[in-house]
Formats: sequence, structure tokens, C-alpha cells
Amino acid sequence: MLEESVSDLRNTMADLEDRLHSVEGEGNEWRTRYETQLDLNGQLERQIAFVHGRLEDLRGNPMDRLASIRSYDGMSEDALKHHLKLLTTEKSNLHSQLMDLHTRIQQEGKAYQKTNEERRAYIAEIAKMSSTLDLGSRKTQQHHPRGNGRTPVRSSGQENVANRKCNPKGKTGGAREASNGSRLPRLKR
Repeated sequence: MLEESVSDLRNTMADLEDRLHSVEGEGNEWRTRYETQLDLNGQLERQIAFVHGRLEDLRGNPMDRLASIRSYDGMSEDALKHHLKLLTTEKSNLHSQLMDLHTRIQQEGKAYQKTNEERRAYIAEIAKMSSTLDLGSRKTQQHHPRGNGRTPVRSSGQENVANRKCNPKGKTGGAREASNGSRLPRLKR
């Protein structure tokens, strides 16, 4: 069987080399791809047939359900005891792995629940802070109609009232004096 596959591969390789030399003059790339794909498909079909044959050989006769048990008939008692010991050890190892994985799954489940609860708490806190921030920004927009974040500029009437209150002598001056109220007095030379 191995010799057949080696000879098939050699024949395929020779065919491909011949095609390579003949394709150089053709210039038809799609035809070459098509032929290469056909060769690959043929090889894969042969491999599939080989694997199916091996699978049927391994399955044995489906009518003979005790074939696996009959393999132990030819073994000595010591070999059977040794095989039983190996199977028992493997079973205990698998059982301990199963228990470890079960414990690990439980721990990861608890960690997931804890993390999920923390995530929900953070989302709730973010939503609360976001709503508080939205309320705060709405209030500032109501107080500041411009909404540009700067303090509002006072109109000249408000400025005059403010300057009159700040006048140390309690005198109210004219419009010129009120508008110049934010300036320092002139120094005499």
C-alpha cells in the first residue's frame, strides 16, 4: 500500500513536471489552475478511500460485539492484573481531574457573579453620575443662556448700579463717571 502511494506520487510529480514545461508556452493560467485542482481532487479522493478502508478494518465485524473482550482472552492472569491496575490508576486520575475541574468551574462561576455584580454597580453609579451631571448642566444652561461656559456679561445698567454701590463717598456720578468706575484714578504729576 505504501509502495502504491509512493509510485502514485512519483507519477503525479512527473506529470506535473511535464505540464510545467508545456504550460510555459501556453499562457493560459486558468487552464493550468483547473488541471492542478483536478489532480489535487484525485489525490484527496484516493486518501479518503484509504481512510475509509482503514476505518472499516478498525471497526471489524459489526456482528461480533465481543471482539474487544476477546482480545483479553489470550492474555495471562498477571498481564490482566497489570492492565487492570493501569486502568484503575487512569480512572482515579481522570476522577481527580474531573473533581478539580468541577471545583474550578464553581470558583470561576462565583468570580463571574462577583465581577458581574461589580459591573452592574459601576453601571448604576455611572448612570447616576451621568444623570446628576445632566441636571447640573441643565441648571447652568438655565442660568447662563449662552451656554458657552463663561460667566454672563453684565449690561451697562447693572454695571452702573454696582458702581454706585461701590462709591466710597456715596455720591452718584454721571454716566461718564459710572462707566469709568472700574478704572483707577489718575495720578497727578
